[in-house]
Amino acid sequence: MSLAEADLQQGYSIKETAERTGMSEDTIRYYEKIGLLPRAKRKGNSHRIYSDADLEMMQMISCLKKTGMSLDDMRPYLNLSLDTDLSGYPELHVMILNHRQKIIEQIASLQQIVDFIDVKIEQGNLGPQTCELTGDRKQMPRGRKAKAKA
Repeated sequence: MSLAEADLQQGYSIKETAERTGMSEDTIRYYEKIGLLPRAKRKGNSHRIYSDADLEMMQMISCLKKTGMSLDDMRPYLNLSLDTDLSGYPELHVMILNHRQKIIEQIASLQQIVDFIDVKIEQGNLGPQTCELTGDRKQMPRGRKAKAKA
């Protein structure tokens, strides 16, 4: 058996890959089709076979997707190795910092919503009140609990 054949024997089927990564088989095929993932190696019977490196890339995609990053925005990161120092890629470093800031702003907006709900729960009714939820706050609002501790 050649070294290439041995490598194929040690890989994972698409079903095993889906189970290990939490992605559906259709999603894996789609990511290959759009070029987000490299084309899978094939066994002699033309079944896809995935390596540990492929699984790591799929897990990175899953993590970036959970942050709300678009598939197109992920592409440049997926061309790097997992241990690449982003400081060597200033444009990617700025891009991830901007993405982080966007998430911080989303958290602040969600915190504002939680604070609003907490006030309504405390009041025991929805009572007349102008809705002041803006959804665009840049900093975390100081909730009731934070004020009580201060």
